[in-house]
Amino acid sequence: MSKKFVIIPDSFKGTLSSIEVCDIIENEILNVFNDAEIKKIPVADGGEGSVDAFLEGLKGEKVFVEVNDPFFQKMTSFYGLIDQGETAVIEMAACAGLPLVGNKKDPRITTTYGVGELLLHAIEHGVKKVILGIGGSSTNDGGCGFAAALGVKFYDKNHEIFIPTGGTLHQIHQIDKSNLDKRLNQIELITMCDIDNPLYGKEGAAYVFGPQKGADPEMVEFLDQGLKHLAKTVHQSLGIDDPYFKGAGAAGGLGYGAKIFANSKIQMGIETVLDAMQFDELAKDADYIITGEGQMDFQSLRGKVAIGVARRAKRTKAKVIAVVGSLKGNKEDYINEGIDDIVVTNYLNLSFDELKPRAKEDMTYTVGLFIGTLK
Repeated sequence: MSKKFVIIPDSFKGTLSSIEVCDIIENEILNVFNDAEIKKIPVADGGEGSVDAFLEGLKGEKVFVEVNDPFFQKMTSFYGLIDQGETAVIEMAACAGLPLVGNKKDPRITTTYGVGELLLHAIEHGVKKVILGIGGSSTNDGGCGFAAALGVKFYDKNHEIFIPTGGTLHQIHQIDKSNLDKRLNQIELITMCDIDNPLYGKEGAAYVFGPQKGADPEMVEFLDQGLKHLAKTVHQSLGIDDPYFKGAGAAGGLGYGAKIFANSKIQMGIETVLDAMQFDELAKDADYIITGEGQMDFQSLRGKVAIGVARRAKRTKAKVIAVVGSLKGNKEDYINEGIDDIVVTNYLNLSFDELKPRAKEDMTYTVGLFIGTLK
């Protein structure tokens, strides 16, 4: 009887995409079990590549649409449609991502407005559910651009309407949600978020993520004060006082804006993927579930891809194998979460620079050796 494998890895950041990892593992399985039944589910963390990962796993359709880029300039962006067009997958990186700003990094002027436009286009397409990935942002606007595209009005002290960016959050005097697009009430909006950071403070959006977006220490403090002012104005105008929920500080505060302005549910990325891919159904009669990520460490235990998969797989009889670039921490902690075996691809313990050009061949070699032991 042929063996059934479910392959569901994250990308190995900086070396291999989740789709490439799936293909390498599939090839090594077929070298040993040529009649194996294999289901590949590439996983992305909500950042760049998330739409392609969903479309690869669920064979959907990519929709191209003109929206605003991080600098309010027109660009062609995209989102994905899955579930026979009933669910849209949006990655904010497709119109507000860090790669789009090039060498003009400045989170005072970048916007999430285009993300809201993508959401509106998907709603006009008739979707019933939207999955929003918010990794890899160039912004620090608290999701105000996103909200403005959806109909939320922001007023300055002169009662003039404007679209706040990271650098103008402190100018918000009043917020009016009464013109929020009513069609949002008819859809389920889920924001994929794997970080715990609050909106502001030393662990918040500006302090933790601002520097990689181009903010020096002085700008970080300025941006943080803006986010604090936003939360204060939200409390005064809308009666909502919740800047500390887990994920509020994701994507320059888009996690906050998505929940506060669009009533989004904030959910761990791997849980969202497993639900969308109907993992429980796929895995119920699998012999092996092979997952993986670039580095397995204490962060993994918070529910990143490999551990998230292992926890769900406890409902099945399948053996769970984690293919990882490197392993840190106590192996027993991972075994206790439901992982049966761990394959470390950086078996020579090379530095990242040494490893990068040979990542594919090292994974092929180590996975091939391991699959051979399953015969």
